[in-house]
Amino acid sequence: MNSTHIFGHAITRKPGRSIVDGLRAADIGTPDLARMLEAHAAYVAALRSTGAEVVELPALEAYPDSVFVEDTMLCLPKVTISMRPGAVSRQGEVAEMMPAVRAFYGEKMREISAPGTIEGGDILVTGREILVGLSARTTRDGISQLTDIAREYGYSTRMVETPDGVLHFKTDCGLLDADTILATPRLAASGCFDGYRVLHVAPEEEAASNCIRFNNLVIMASGFQRTAAMLDAAGYQVVEIENSECAKLDGGMSCLSLRF
Repeated sequence: MNSTHIFGHAITRKPGRSIVDGLRAADIGTPDLARMLEAHAAYVAALRSTGAEVVELPALEAYPDSVFVEDTMLCLPKVTISMRPGAVSRQGEVAEMMPAVRAFYGEKMREISAPGTIEGGDILVTGREILVGLSARTTRDGISQLTDIAREYGYSTRMVETPDGVLHFKTDCGLLDADTILATPRLAASGCFDGYRVLHVAPEEEAASNCIRFNNLVIMASGFQRTAAMLDAAGYQVVEIENSECAKLDGGMSCLSLRF
């Protein structure tokens, strides 16, 4: 799994008017669709600037959270695995995503079945293993199924604990390269990244941790100047994307695309 950040393709989905009804752990305001569309366009442009092909799917008004496509699929080089979201209102998003993914993967597709649940936001693929966070949305059964499927294709999977009050494992971390992880101190303190190079986000900038490495870029939410400066000093090419509206729905940079 050495090509953890080298991608030729990405799939995104535009947010729709129904985004105002999206799930959220706490109500910190109603998302503004116009602002979200502007930020989403900047995000897609950043992905395309690396030379990757980006498929932008139309909004799904029946599924308010469907802009967060990462939760529906795990796209590995050898196979794609359909997730089974822990939020019942989101489970229909998987079938809507399958045609777009099948166009690239053909029949190299597997799936997580009931009663297990698992969401892509809880999965971090590093250069040596697949880390899966046990959370309110991802169950032990879902992780067990994923482990069995991944083993067939030569992937090693390890279950880790997600801190209390954190929606997804990747809410608190992001991959910078095959062996380097950006994480919050509270997640790193669990020891789940022992053996990796870990960079900590700056104090009070925990939301910066949900970044993605996409080819030559590290794409992160804007507004976290100390963390961005630290990454720049470490030699990473940082692109900052306005994320205020997605943040109202507990969303971040990884949530907005499938990358393969």
